[in-house]
Amino acid sequence: MGGKPRVAFFDFACCEGCQLTVLGLGEPLIELLEHVEVVTWREAMSEKSEEFEVAVVEGSITRDSDVPRLKRIREQASTLIALGSCATLGGPHVSANRLDQSDLLTMVYGDRAREFEAGEVRPLSAEVQVDIPIYGCPINADEFVSVMKHVLLGRPYRVPNQAVCHECKLNQYECVYDRRQICLGPVTRCGCDAICTSRGHRCFGCRGLVDDPNLNAAREVLEEHGYRVEDILSVFELYATWARPEEGLGIVEPRAAVKSRKGSEPWRFRSSI
Repeated sequence: MGGKPRVAFFDFACCEGCQLTVLGLGEPLIELLEHVEVVTWREAMSEKSEEFEVAVVEGSITRDSDVPRLKRIREQASTLIALGSCATLGGPHVSANRLDQSDLLTMVYGDRAREFEAGEVRPLSAEVQVDIPIYGCPINADEFVSVMKHVLLGRPYRVPNQAVCHECKLNQYECVYDRRQICLGPVTRCGCDAICTSRGHRCFGCRGLVDDPNLNAAREVLEEHGYRVEDILSVFELYATWARPEEGLGIVEPRAAVKSRKGSEPWRFRSSI
């Protein structure tokens, strides 16, 4: 393909904080723009284009009427990048799935509830193939740059697949369990450089459950501080309800695979440019 790859940014239900993280990159963004042509990005420009090779999509799907737009983006893009926890996991607003939709609309909009649409909140992968997920709320800016470099080189990107505890130990941070806080670090995917625990906060699991978590080690940590694996599920509900962390933690039997969840495996990389 001749010329610079054409990149387009899109958003669905989200706060757009992950796009703001990209905008705040500074010099690395300027360097990246020397190698790509951004053709659509509502946060940064008024111009738009339907011609692009790389789609960077933030936000979750909350309305069935959003699905055709997402599928059009998928059909046009050679590579689709899911940006942030909302796009990869469904995000905090997945909690709305625990409520009756009509009750939820009435709670939010009152007498005007009928004027609005609501549906099951789900990540992009519930509807289309995602080539590269970038987890986090917000994303790690350095990881975004790394992903874009891999895309430009046509190389597969390996999503980090170790626990946050791994990064805590590398950085020699104090374990927040010693501060009597429940932390999801033992079972949450790393890649954030343990940013929350570095500041004395617990990990809230915004990057989702690590593949094949070391449950024995996690139980040892929890039991040492008077907790059970089940005790951390309520904390996981903030970001990862859709992903059913209770399955990955071995608390319940896995449900049957949902046919529409294409490309949910984080190591998949369908195409290159």
